[in-house]
Amino acid sequence: MTTTTERTAQKLVNYSTSDGVAIIELTNPPANTYSYEMMSQLDEAILQARFDENVHVLLVRGAGEKFFCAGAEISMLNAVTPTFKYYFCLHANETLLRLEQTPKLVIAALNGHTVGGGLEIALACDIRIARRNAGKVGLPEISLGVLPGTGGTQRMARALPKNKAIELMTEGKLMSFEEAQELGLIKYIYEPENYWDQVMAYAKSFCPPNRASKTVGRIKRSVQSGAEVAIADGLALERELQQLCFQSEDAKEGIAAYAEKRKGNFSGR
Repeated sequence: MTTTTERTAQKLVNYSTSDGVAIIELTNPPANTYSYEMMSQLDEAILQARFDENVHVLLVRGAGEKFFCAGAEISMLNAVTPTFKYYFCLHANETLLRLEQTPKLVIAALNGHTVGGGLEIALACDIRIARRNAGKVGLPEISLGVLPGTGGTQRMARALPKNKAIELMTEGKLMSFEEAQELGLIKYIYEPENYWDQVMAYAKSFCPPNRASKTVGRIKRSVQSGAEVAIADGLALERELQQLCFQSEDAKEGIAAYAEKRKGNFSGR
């Protein structure tokens, strides 16, 4: 059996950057299942991308072509105490909240099966892009006698009507990417040919000089935080974030470009 020390030494999350995009790759063959160690490395990667001023978009993917992520390691859950399971879920909640609250756009590239905790990770991302015919998506934890405990019950109920979310989770239904797109859980489905190139091109479209990337992050922050408070408080937050935008170089450039009937050349400042 692999010891905690050995597992901690394993590289379970690969991190790299490309033209303003931080690529965060979950890597634990064969199904990219996660453990406390993987979540800890994911947490570190999120912080690294958050503090890097040259990173404007986070892109989360699974290693290989069969799985984005199949959720938590069942063998790990079978071996640890209920107390460890509780703190494992708590830490996973904290990690995905950090991902969700990072004021930079987060894209999930669903290159394969995205089930259980894998979908819970994807639901914490802002935009989900799937590879056609690459896998299934769903929250089947009911078959294990447990609930989707890494944010699934909460984020699914915010992404879908409550009765639909309850139906999907209590039935443990797995859907095709096309079915998930019809429900709005997936935004885009790209063809297998050049899938990764298309995903990267989309991610880079939110980076300078194409977009005012800090404004993208402020839109996200306004929505994520504002949706959880009374509308008057949300509007106050929106005004403060708008004032920060007004003071930015990108707002000056964007308004000038519109007046001059040209495309804006944004700097991310």
